[in-house]
Amino acid sequence: MPELEIIGAPQSNYVWVSRIACHEKGVPYTLVPVMPHTAEVDAIHPLGKIPALVLDDGSVLIDSPVICEYLDALDGEPQLFPLDRKLRIVALRRQALGDGFLDLLVLARNERLREQPSQLHLTSAAVRSAAVLGSLEREADALAASAFDIGHIAIGCALSYFDFRFADQDWRKDNRRLAIWHAVFAARPSVEATRPVDDS
Repeated sequence: MPELEIIGAPQSNYVWVSRIACHEKGVPYTLVPVMPHTAEVDAIHPLGKIPALVLDDGSVLIDSPVICEYLDALDGEPQLFPLDRKLRIVALRRQALGDGFLDLLVLARNERLREQPSQLHLTSAAVRSAAVLGSLEREADALAASAFDIGHIAIGCALSYFDFRFADQDWRKDNRRLAIWHAVFAARPSVEATRPVDDS
């Protein structure tokens, strides 16, 4: 199989999702380190976002959900997007929750970095984060019992970002089953091999 190119910053959790999928599927790739909203990214992606995946025919796929679905359509196991309809819907629901949680955390971090952060926005993010964590805690046993798929990747990466950028917040204290699940996720070979660069 020809080696693919993933365009994106090595510290990006959005890029991390795609890299984990590559490792899980055994797809060879090269990471081309580029920050978002640069001339290089703008030339191939009208939104200037990362990751972008350059295929061997020169065409480009954008956004990690699309990239992961493309990778899953290639030969190889595991099946990250289940073929069974009921299991697929569960995986997609979890993917949407994980991706949405990551989006929320990124926005909250950006707000924190503002010269005059909005306490209203930060409080809202904290309330929604607590709601997401509570939902995931209730689903932690089901996550642990189900086959590894795109939902696990999205949720695991979002929780790891929480650790990375919000180290002052101990989400594990009130979410012990979720913490146990995340520890297993973090030790997975595909996760350890692709961990984002610490640029803090």
